[in-house]
Amino acid sequence: MNTSHYPSQHIFQSAETHTLSVIVDNEPGVLARVVGLFSGRGYNIESLTVSETEHEAHLSRITIVTTGTPMVIEQIKNQLDRLVPVHRVVDLTVNGRVLARELALIKVRAEGAARLEVAQLAEIFRAKIIDVGLESVIVEVSGDTEKIDRLIDVLRPKGALEIMRTGCVAMRRNWQPEVEARADAG
Repeated sequence: MNTSHYPSQHIFQSAETHTLSVIVDNEPGVLARVVGLFSGRGYNIESLTVSETEHEAHLSRITIVTTGTPMVIEQIKNQLDRLVPVHRVVDLTVNGRVLARELALIKVRAEGAARLEVAQLAEIFRAKIIDVGLESVIVEVSGDTEKIDRLIDVLRPKGALEIMRTGCVAMRRNWQPEVEARADAG
């Protein structure tokens, strides 16, 4: 009879994608420290955006999309929370609905009749053509990652020449207290 409190087999946990919002001091080297935490431990960053959000307080928000098992995600959040320039780490994926958007610019080879076809496809995705050259057009689209992926998949066979994406920005839809806030954050 096994009297151990520990399971005899490893419990399999599947990977999950999480969006983390990290409020940090807006000073040189902070982004490098955050990214270094990920690379030093072998964690992957799928998307990363950063911008100053509170000028007077000198704070920036880093939005990180990463994938890992629930245990790995907890490790990432705990390790981020221990970095000195980090004020708050919030996992936007848990506790509520999140509004997430991304922006992409897609340069597509389009001459003559092909321009009309690209314009029609852009309209279907609520995208717009923002530049027209002699041999190409540039399409701008914003929306969730899946929408942008679908538009790219449709435009790639038409001759997508260059693709630039901003990465995810996200926030909770309804106000909720930052329950994951660091105790010493003020």
